[in-house]
Amino acid sequence: MKTLLVDMDNCITDPKILDYINEFLNTDYKLEDQTDFYLQNLVKDRKNEFYEFLSTKNLYENCPLKENCYKVLEKLNKKYDIYIVTSYLWKDIIDSSANNLKNKYNYLKEKLPFIDPSKYIFTTNKQLIKGDISIDDKLSNLHTNKKILFTAWHNKQIPKKDLNEKGITRVNTWEDILKELEGDYNAWTRKGHNNTEWRKNYSR
Repeated sequence: MKTLLVDMDNCITDPKILDYINEFLNTDYKLEDQTDFYLQNLVKDRKNEFYEFLSTKNLYENCPLKENCYKVLEKLNKKYDIYIVTSYLWKDIIDSSANNLKNKYNYLKEKLPFIDPSKYIFTTNKQLIKGDISIDDKLSNLHTNKKILFTAWHNKQIPKKDLNEKGITRVNTWEDILKELEGDYNAWTRKGHNNTEWRKNYSR
């Protein structure tokens, strides 16, 4: 069975960090106006104060799954060996990371019950995780044979030409992902193989 590595933040759900930045700064920043991957840079020289404020918050509280995420992952789970691969450490700070890990774990367990917690991988270096297909919103995290970039505020300006040169497919929705990966699976079966062979040939 092919191994599918799926990022959590900005792919499965959108954490509420910008909401908390706006609350902290009393501002009205819009996600669509941002280009920096690290939104916390908006607080500038008040980072330590902000992280202390953030340590009492849950970035995933009341956050919905992205549209069709549940339906698509549940379907793909029958054909792929799915792992959720996500970072839990904050850039520039360690203190609140344990709380962030707990919140991520609880969110995934509640929202995606068909994926066993043993399939959650919390890491600061995704390059160490081996798989056949990866879905992520950060370009540097895509290192598998098949690479899928989920569109987010910080990557929307990357030209299609640059992605093509790196062998990366851009998707905007989970329906796009389903079409892309079902095409991958169907191409295999059209060659005369069956689902048992798919699982056998890509088992790890």
